[in-house]
Amino acid sequence: MEIKVGIAHVNREVVLESDTTPDEISKALAKALADGGVFTLVDDKGRKVLIPAAGIAYIDLGSEHVRTVGFNTV
Repeated sequence: MEIKVGIAHVNREVVLESDTTPDEISKALAKALADGGVFTLVDDKGRKVLIPAAGIAYIDLGSEHVRTVGFNTV
C-alpha cells in the first residue's frame, strides 16, 4: 500500500510503499501522538522512516495496487 505523510511547513510529502495495514498505522500514529514521540514507518524493503509525531500534518493511506496483466476492455 502507498502511504503519503504530509509534514507541517514542508513542501514535499514522504511517500513509501509498505505492507503495514491501515489499522496498524492508525494505532502507531495514535500512540506516537499520545506519547509526544516519534512515528515510525517501515517500507516494503525494510527501511525505517522516523517522523516527529507533532510535525505530521496528514497521512494519506492509498489502496492496494492491483496490477492487471494483458489488455483490458473498459
